[in-house]
Amino acid sequence: MQQDKYIQFRNRLTKVFAHRRKKARQQKVSCYRLYDLDLPEFPFAIDLYDNHLHVAEYKRNHTLTGEEHAQWLANSCQCMIEILEVPQEHIHLKQREVITDRQQQYTRLQQQDHRLVVQENDLKFLVNLDDYLDTGLFLDHRPTRERVRTTCARLEVLNLFAYTGSFSVYAANGKARRVTTVDLSNTYIDWARENFALNNLPEAPHRFIAADVNAWLLTESARQYDLIVCDPPTFSNSKKMQGSFDIQRDHPALINQCLRLLTPNGVLLFSTNNRRFRLFDQHLNTRKIRDITRQTTGFDFEGKLDRLCYELHVAD
Repeated sequence: MQQDKYIQFRNRLTKVFAHRRKKARQQKVSCYRLYDLDLPEFPFAIDLYDNHLHVAEYKRNHTLTGEEHAQWLANSCQCMIEILEVPQEHIHLKQREVITDRQQQYTRLQQQDHRLVVQENDLKFLVNLDDYLDTGLFLDHRPTRERVRTTCARLEVLNLFAYTGSFSVYAANGKARRVTTVDLSNTYIDWARENFALNNLPEAPHRFIAADVNAWLLTESARQYDLIVCDPPTFSNSKKMQGSFDIQRDHPALINQCLRLLTPNGVLLFSTNNRRFRLFDQHLNTRKIRDITRQTTGFDFEGKLDRLCYELHVAD
């Protein structure tokens, strides 16, 4: 690769770092996206976690030999070290493809068990930058989490496909009456409990449930939730669940089950990171639907709209 390509990469990193670091300080966040496939020759997603970098190299077709690729990667990381002001040992590098199955999220890549405590707004979260494809904290959900915190006081909150429970932490900190956290993985339910403890939030009266969300919803019979957060995978066929789940095919049934459990004035926040997703609103048991994607997109994801978000209410 010609040297001027590295100059372009360095210039791009310099520009976005100066802009986003300023925004992050204003908003009191220490974890944010710096770079997201901005230049075709450098197919990275680079996230800053305090003074650590989580760097995902996306697979693509190229003509580099193994030795040439290793040299390109070393040169790219050197640019990050110099521009983003992090030491070599704080770069956590992964090669990945776009996740299409939530079960991939649960699969360990390594067994280092080295976790960091990071801060978002005035809350703390455990992240693992090495052992899984994802880190434990979805950065693009940051504005939606704050939206939940500012609207959930004295409400009954349900967090579905909860991952490590960051929405639940925000809700409990926002004085929700009770938060029910549901995810398929025992590992992530335990992680959610640790995030509660890290923020000095008591477990009771909140609930932590390891279960197949779709099957669990069928066991709930009463309209008892004032706010439901639902962030399902694009696709999943885990052995722990009944059948498979496809977001485009199955979202009407999932959303209608959530609507069934809402109180008359309740709100469902439904999101997906499937860029090709199309909401089948004609199959939903409500017409009170609002696309809030732009309102819930952070400064570090502007122009990308990686995650769609909808607000739904019970039909009159």
